[in-house]
Amino acid sequence: MSSAATTNPSVPSNRRADVAPWAEARTVGDTLLATTECDPDAEALVFVGERQTYAELTARALLLARGLIAAGVRPGERVGVLMANAPDTVASMHAIVLAGAVFVPINIRYRAVELPFLIGDAELTTIITSDRIDDYVDLVGLLGEALPDLADQADPSNLATEAAPALRRVVLLGATMRPGCLGEVAFLEAAAGVDEGAVHDRRSAVRLRDDALVLYTSGTTSLPRGCRITHEAIVRNWACVAAILRIEAGDRVWAPCPLFHLAAIGPMVACTTVGATLVSDTFFQAPRALELITAERATHLYPAYPPITQALLDLPGFSRADLGSARVIVNVAPQETLLAMQAAIPGATQVSLYGSTEGAGAITYNSLDDDLEARTATCGHPLPGCAVRIIDPESGTPRPVDADGEILVRSFGLFEAYLNDPEKTAAAFDEDGWYRTGDRGAVDAEGRLRFLGRLKDMFKVGGENVAAAEVEAVLMSHPAVLLAAVVAIPDQRLGEVPVAFVELRAGVSAAPEELAAHCDGRLARFKVPRHVRLLTEWPMSATKVQKARLLEAFLAEHQPA
Repeated sequence: MSSAATTNPSVPSNRRADVAPWAEARTVGDTLLATTECDPDAEALVFVGERQTYAELTARALLLARGLIAAGVRPGERVGVLMANAPDTVASMHAIVLAGAVFVPINIRYRAVELPFLIGDAELTTIITSDRIDDYVDLVGLLGEALPDLADQADPSNLATEAAPALRRVVLLGATMRPGCLGEVAFLEAAAGVDEGAVHDRRSAVRLRDDALVLYTSGTTSLPRGCRITHEAIVRNWACVAAILRIEAGDRVWAPCPLFHLAAIGPMVACTTVGATLVSDTFFQAPRALELITAERATHLYPAYPPITQALLDLPGFSRADLGSARVIVNVAPQETLLAMQAAIPGATQVSLYGSTEGAGAITYNSLDDDLEARTATCGHPLPGCAVRIIDPESGTPRPVDADGEILVRSFGLFEAYLNDPEKTAAAFDEDGWYRTGDRGAVDAEGRLRFLGRLKDMFKVGGENVAAAEVEAVLMSHPAVLLAAVVAIPDQRLGEVPVAFVELRAGVSAAPEELAAHCDGRLARFKVPRHVRLLTEWPMSATKVQKARLLEAFLAEHQPA
């Protein structure tokens, strides 16, 4: 640990009893092959109606890797994955790194106008997609809208689209044939001409500090930024998480989030490091999810986000469901919400964490041995090799124990850089190499971190500071509230005032006036929302509410004629 860390009272030793004092670092591809060699017949993946052993997953990944090499993908090139959750999504991600390339998960919720930026910024040479969800979302059609001349290409193995000059091929897995796309049959026929040894030559040449993936941040207020994450960062990070959560060979980890997000990619890697089973579905549907969890006897539940967990709890049959196999559940939420979720699933230990895309996932984590207060009021201690400090965001001076300020991080898991943006990369780090998260937090006397919201999620009401996260937590303590988001609107007298957007739980009702009154009894009057709007749909990135769009819509609605 640096001298800066040891003199900062906010940063105690981060040695943890629940993680081994050393970790073997491997590339993502080597991790899969090592686990497969250890127990090839163990189940790697369980989706609704589909199962794959580690041997089957590895065979499919190696075959797809041979196809990528045959198609002309070179080491270090970036390959996009535009797919819903599926066994082939997992196989494609591993195939890309086995071929020595870098995988770039693409949010399937992106609109056609958003795709050209990511495809161009990442300089994708290849995109792998599928026809698996054509009845719900036509992903090739989405690409066709984003790249208008895709369907007119004469040679699908050597594209030359105006909107994506670097793109050379779109691989379409499945039985469908579409103009401009290299179909699965032709792709695999070409793969047959590449010896598997060529894949292992590529794989063996990959270094731990080479990029494994580029993961684009949500871009809630600006264009998304691509975070370059190394093999060492993603594998070591999630191997630590597997140890903290006591995930072992034979365990079954239910992870419903989309595989273009770290809340699913991370659990996938954690399972692979120890030979556990990833349990998921194409999309999250609460009744199917509960049936899957109980039928597969899931040992670890990784919903991560309260709306997913609450959707399960709100099911009429939840109280009768047998969740006796579940030992651990992971959620990130205010304390009142976590306490309610712990009470609803008393047999599973509720834990939380603090993490970010830039940190390759987890930065701090609760221990399963922590008491209930620590597990719900804090985000736990830093992972081994990670350090957290709290500073005054204006002066940069260290803050004392329990005092809030900006969270700074140093870690083996930090991203290498923002792709193609050296200025933003430089601005993200201080002169000592600490990453400035832009988040507010405090560290207690035992070294546990408390997350207090985004720095930019602060506003002033008549000169008084208000944290949106505080107001949101109070709103979500109302029994009818599923999700809340608070923004600030301009006010002539007070400068800014809070406005709340709320989604109610299924089957219950509450008037906006009731929710405002709920806050009035628990917050200072200047923090109480001046308006409460009820929503059923949210403007979302992968997993985050886009508050800028909420604010824009509210202001447009109230703009004087």
